[in-house]
Amino acid sequence: MSSDQASFKRLIDIGIALSAEKDTATLMETILLEAKDIAHADGGTLYRRTKDNLLNFEILRNDSLGVAQGGTTGEEIPIPPQRMYAEDGTPNHQQIVSHVALTGQTLNIRDAYDSTDFDFSGTKKFDEGTGYRTRSVLTVPLKNSQDDVIGVLQLLNAQDPATGAVTEFSEQTQPLIEALASQAAVALDNALLIEAQENLMDSFITLMARAVDAKSPYTGGHCERVPELTEMLTKAVCEAREGPYADFDLTDEEWHELHIGAWLHDCGKVTTPEYVVDKATKLETITDRIHEVRMRFEVVKRERVIAYQGKLLAGEGDPEQLKAQLDADLAQLDDDFAFIAECNMGGEFMDETLVDRVKQIAGITWTRTLSDRLGISFDERKRKEREPEKSLPCEEPLLADRIDHIVEHDSVVHSADPNNPYGFKVDVPRHKYNLGEVYNLSISRGTLTDEERFKINDHIVQTIVMLNSLPFPKHLERVPEIAGGHHEKMDGTGYPKRLSGDEMSIPARVMAIADVFEALTASDRPYKAPKTLSDSIKIMSFMVKDQHLDGDLFRLFLESGVYKAYAERYLLPTQIDEVDIDQYLATG
Repeated sequence: MSSDQASFKRLIDIGIALSAEKDTATLMETILLEAKDIAHADGGTLYRRTKDNLLNFEILRNDSLGVAQGGTTGEEIPIPPQRMYAEDGTPNHQQIVSHVALTGQTLNIRDAYDSTDFDFSGTKKFDEGTGYRTRSVLTVPLKNSQDDVIGVLQLLNAQDPATGAVTEFSEQTQPLIEALASQAAVALDNALLIEAQENLMDSFITLMARAVDAKSPYTGGHCERVPELTEMLTKAVCEAREGPYADFDLTDEEWHELHIGAWLHDCGKVTTPEYVVDKATKLETITDRIHEVRMRFEVVKRERVIAYQGKLLAGEGDPEQLKAQLDADLAQLDDDFAFIAECNMGGEFMDETLVDRVKQIAGITWTRTLSDRLGISFDERKRKEREPEKSLPCEEPLLADRIDHIVEHDSVVHSADPNNPYGFKVDVPRHKYNLGEVYNLSISRGTLTDEERFKINDHIVQTIVMLNSLPFPKHLERVPEIAGGHHEKMDGTGYPKRLSGDEMSIPARVMAIADVFEALTASDRPYKAPKTLSDSIKIMSFMVKDQHLDGDLFRLFLESGVYKAYAERYLLPTQIDEVDIDQYLATG
């Protein structure tokens, strides 16, 4: 094989190697080292052009001085970047590197000390400090497919392969380095584009998660803390050298997949109405309807007073008895309203006796003289038109479950179809919402109806649907599964797919623990006081016994100290107390 053929094959091999490398630091280092080897150069530097037209030192090598900085060495290059333009905007043609970047032309200088066209004062000062002698300099632009200069490759002091003597860069060497630079520029540009796309994607993911957190004070920093805890526990799983996870590990791509899945685990919450998430009382929607109910009580009380006064004027009945009856009626109405107001808070369990009283109070009537179909929205009018309008004046119940309180599903409910392509197994309520006043006041515990609980839980369904609609590349194809599995339970009673433990991936099981622990210990929830570390661990231990959380992962969560490391970083000092983990490890 001739030398030309060998050189050509060498360039092909290098091009293949460069196109296969994805890490930009390794890629830039490979470019410089291959160029040094082809040109038999003693030293070299690779510069990368920034958006603000600076030439950053990325890799620096000098064999005689034993210098290796930048790239994969982990050692920073303590030299400021070169400016392509002065502060007044004048192009910097005095420095050889900036000149090549500006012109896009290669420069081959035989001896830097003899050059009068460029400023080599910095080079000479460097030589004085190190005892080095810079002679031949080959500076080549790196141009991408758009012919833009994205970097500069500079080689120093070509050496005779036989004697080691410093010589000039030959006419045969220069085109080889230029060809290599052309290949390198395309490979580097592709790598930078991929890196930029990944950075953009990561930024978008972070933006989405923070938008979900900012949507409601009830979520706080949840979408940021869960990924952090997920990655902490996953790292502990990867580091385990014995037990069920001794052989478990993640590649760099799988770590990236986990990172994205964790950050997007609640992205479906963008579809959850705030007034449902933030529902603080049973009658609250956009506003608390207890105020409307109060006004009805006021109307009823005034009707009783008017009726009493009418009987007095007509001379009907004994005035004292009428007054006593009025006072009793008004006192009973006051007591009834106090009872309804207490029911609205949702603090106590509503047994059948209390529900019966709500229904009894609902039977009290008042007189409406104005149309209830004026000044209302188009949607509400449609709901009211399901039945004929009453003739005025008419009697109305004090509390009602009206037909217009029923809001039908107005969009696709992905989990309603038992043959849905996602494998959802969720019980879907018949209606989207039921705003009935008696219905809501009779909620047995808390403030949410079954329809509202479904709407909140539906966020994980929406997360999976949203993520499945994205064209994730092969190395990220498990993102929807990772993000969508943190509400599943080991015993198969979770949602939305009712997966059992052996059907869940390890990252999904890890995230389930992270999601629960963050929720228990969060100190930024306006509806609850933050739990202490020991209380949170105790509650989680019950969830392990009930087969809701993975017992092996919970054991590792404790043994590795991840729970404590997270607590020291995110919990309030008043929350961090002593935890006797031995009692949980004995049965974990």
